[in-house]
Amino acid sequence: MENKKVVVIGGGIGGSLIAKSLQFDADVTLVDSKEYFEITWASLRGMVEPSFAERSVFRHQDYLSNGRVVSSAAINITDTEVLTEDGGLIAYDYLVIATGHSDDVPKSRLERLKQYQADNEKIKGADSILIVGGGPTGVELAGEITIDFPEKKVTLVHSGYRLLEFVGPKASKKALKWLKSKRVDVKLGQTVNLDTISQGACVTSSGEIIKADCHFLCTGKPLGSEWLKKTVLKGCLNEFGSLKVDQYLRVEGRKNVFAVGDITDIREIKQGYLAQQHALVAAKNLKLLIAGKESKMATYEPGPVMAIVSLGRREAVAQFPFTTVIGIAPGYIKSRDLFVGKTRRQMGLEPPSCGF
Repeated sequence: MENKKVVVIGGGIGGSLIAKSLQFDADVTLVDSKEYFEITWASLRGMVEPSFAERSVFRHQDYLSNGRVVSSAAINITDTEVLTEDGGLIAYDYLVIATGHSDDVPKSRLERLKQYQADNEKIKGADSILIVGGGPTGVELAGEITIDFPEKKVTLVHSGYRLLEFVGPKASKKALKWLKSKRVDVKLGQTVNLDTISQGACVTSSGEIIKADCHFLCTGKPLGSEWLKKTVLKGCLNEFGSLKVDQYLRVEGRKNVFAVGDITDIREIKQGYLAQQHALVAAKNLKLLIAGKESKMATYEPGPVMAIVSLGRREAVAQFPFTTVIGIAPGYIKSRDLFVGKTRRQMGLEPPSCGF
């Protein structure tokens, strides 16, 4: 009997794991605008240590030995096919949307690694560095730079009135105290127009002058769903551009279309480990559907808010269901390897291990 055709659109955390999980159970095609998978929560370490990215960025074909990779963006969907930017038409029996957030990154792995090297040289060549955005990306980048390059003058500007607004105020206060202890100048409730940077300086919305030999923009990225507004799934988007899904992670009103990761309308914070959980549930349900066992499908239930934000190589701030902690203990969980070894093992690229 001919295998069912599963097309996965998006080669990020969730989409790649689904494709890898289904490659021996179906005829799998992964459609992604880039040729590689990137462990996104490890990307900031690559900016201060470019060699770290050698393990956190790897080609889709490295883990998808029994699947097909199409390195082109999807631009349209019908009830039976996916149209790609390079003119390809890919038929599907089941479809997975995992396009997450839009991000302008190079198509090839080599160019992405060169980008890390360029960012590193930019950091090393600067005396003063401006970080715009006080979410997890901005806070973690400030931590990476201030630990690896303590001589640098780091300024973080955030429009909100506390850091890490996606978690509770305790974690925000602990992160702020830690950054200040490392001499990071944190300016809350302010914005900066990067177009006004001149001669190594810029002015904030409060009129403060900030010296900045270089800057990094660490604000939120738009959902990768704009293209869906012209497809058969346009009616499945909510007012924020998220895909509405049921408890089985199927797109609302569609029996054979799933969505995972940041693009879903599930009421939870958007984090990589949750995209992995989505992927495991969706992959299980796809296997059951292929086997004609729809009644046994698993449901996805959002859990309590948990987050670990790295603060350099040894420390982190963590919010767990019943406590918020900072220091070496949560740092041991994440900051040392940033789950790169664990993720590579999950993708079948390294042998099993008891460690992180």
